[in-house]
Amino acid sequence: MNPNRAKVQSNIRWLVVFLMIGMIIVICRYAWLQLVQGSELAERMRYQVGQDYLVQSPRGAIVDRNNRELAVSTMTKSLFVDPNHVENPEELAADLAPLTGKTVEDILDDISVGGGFSWIKRRMEQSEYEAIRTLIREKGYANCLGFRDEAKRYYPNDVLAANVIGFVGTDDKGLDGIEQALDKYIKGEVTESFLYTDRQSRPILESIFVRHGYQGDHCKTIQLTIDSAIQFIVEQELDRAMAENSPLSITCIVMDPKTGEVLAMGSRPSYNPNRFWDYGAEIWKNLAVSFIYEPGSTFKAVVAGAALQEGVVSPNQIFVDPGYVMVSGKKIQNWNGESFGTVTFTDVIKNSLNTGFALVGLDLGAEKLTDYAKKFGFGEVTGIELPGEEAGILFEPDYMVDSDIATMAIGQSIAVTPLQLVTAMSAIANDGVLLKPHIVKTIRNANGTIFSETKVEEVRRSIESATDKTLVSLLEQVVSSGGGGKAKVKGYRIAGKTGTAQKIREDGIGYQEGRYIASFCGFAPVENPRLALLVMIDDPYGNFYGGQIAAPVAGRIFSQIFRYMRIEPSDTPAANEDDEVPFDVGEGDAAGSSNYSSRSNQRNSEVEPQREIQTDPVDVPEGNTYVPNFLGKSIREAARLANEAGLKFESDGSGFAVEQSIEPNTIVEPGRAVKVYFAP
Repeated sequence: MNPNRAKVQSNIRWLVVFLMIGMIIVICRYAWLQLVQGSELAERMRYQVGQDYLVQSPRGAIVDRNNRELAVSTMTKSLFVDPNHVENPEELAADLAPLTGKTVEDILDDISVGGGFSWIKRRMEQSEYEAIRTLIREKGYANCLGFRDEAKRYYPNDVLAANVIGFVGTDDKGLDGIEQALDKYIKGEVTESFLYTDRQSRPILESIFVRHGYQGDHCKTIQLTIDSAIQFIVEQELDRAMAENSPLSITCIVMDPKTGEVLAMGSRPSYNPNRFWDYGAEIWKNLAVSFIYEPGSTFKAVVAGAALQEGVVSPNQIFVDPGYVMVSGKKIQNWNGESFGTVTFTDVIKNSLNTGFALVGLDLGAEKLTDYAKKFGFGEVTGIELPGEEAGILFEPDYMVDSDIATMAIGQSIAVTPLQLVTAMSAIANDGVLLKPHIVKTIRNANGTIFSETKVEEVRRSIESATDKTLVSLLEQVVSSGGGGKAKVKGYRIAGKTGTAQKIREDGIGYQEGRYIASFCGFAPVENPRLALLVMIDDPYGNFYGGQIAAPVAGRIFSQIFRYMRIEPSDTPAANEDDEVPFDVGEGDAAGSSNYSSRSNQRNSEVEPQREIQTDPVDVPEGNTYVPNFLGKSIREAARLANEAGLKFESDGSGFAVEQSIEPNTIVEPGRAVKVYFAP
């Protein structure tokens, strides 16, 4: 064999061996990198050529029944810092401070957190974002500063319906109101994406085609039953009432009695949800569902309905009012401490006589009285779509004594929420049928389709239709010719009931001297109720009667809503004192009269009271007198009251008293002149 050829073949063999060894080394190295170190190297590569992004879609909107925006979200930029890559913290903090509105010390604290991420400022305004982006380009801060997209919540109407809507915290979490109750439906979707970026954090390669935004059914839109125009009317009148009466708070609810939809729900004081942190937590509360109080005489509408339904009383039944009755050693007297003499049950309702209702309650008994209260929705939450709703407080019938029954019948010793009361009045307006109240109309998916829609939900029948019609006619007379006269709107038939309740002490023992809750609750038009309305004024300064300060607020609200909703005036005139149910004394009426008198005499002969229970007590210093309430009285009756009080009486006009020159229960010197104005 040729030696050269043998040498070549030998070299080839060695070359093959070396190639095989090299290949084995490469395969082993490849296997090592892929199988052993693959995950670590891949993560390192991702960190070098791109970054993870948390992308948040905007929170779903909240709109009113006419799709006017009440709460909306927009995407904003939030600034963060990577402390590990900050070369000169003092310089960076000094550059950022004037652009972010933060102090240098605050920014240094953010940087000192360490690690790879720390927020500097979240949800910046567009001008702030533009200024900081320019700074990053000019100073080369791209390696340590960056932006992330976050949704920012805006409330375009500021305080309008704030206590209903609520607000959102920094992490897009609803913290009160509808924002909290329906957070799971409207909360924006957060998704994580990896983007390939250049050194300036700009997307490259296929990352420039990545789209972000709504995903499927996330970020739903909530449509409320609230009407922004009606809400504005209500809140405007609440502001006026706050200025006139200086109370601790005022609450108003407007409801459609045929559907249970809440058209307006407002409270004062209130807050601006765009800056909720500037207000105390107490002001955030929605008093319409969270405030419980003794309703006073407004609750008598429920008691009257129960008594009529059970046949305990009839509209023309005769009562002899002695001015007060003794029940279990407790004295229950009328608001003015006076006797109204021989009256009908219609007069008892019109004049809100505590004596009459106390004894009617005793005739009903503990079990039936409590049962009807529950039938009208008291003692349990209504289930409205709002957080923080209270159930109120009712007696346990088995533990009630006569004084408990009597005080419950005049609206004391129980606790209700404003929403419960207006819902019960809506049942009276709705032919005696109680409906579940709602404040959410529809929930729509991100693509506009309906996710859910609230239907009219009947809870139960509270009283029979025939009974309800009788009750409605009696409540109409309260407004047309009784204590609720200041809620009148010319041309419209309105039914309702006023209330003035002394406030319970904070320790729950007894009542606070000189502290009251004035209210009016009613509905209109009587012939076809479209609105049920409650106005509750907590602890007003000066005049505290519901008929004097709450009824006028209700009347102004009714009047404006009638115009807004284009509700035509009534075809038939409102009832007046001459329209009472024809009187026909039968056996039942005579028995009722006798029963009332015997009860009164029996209780008047009992021991002196342990405490007095009256809706509107008056403490007159010795040597002085007080001004009676002349409203609704004829000239003859008013003159008699003035003479008994030792006052000089002056009249203007004819008919029935509609206004007086000195407020009722004002303490004056004997002989003081009081002028009373009368109208047909």
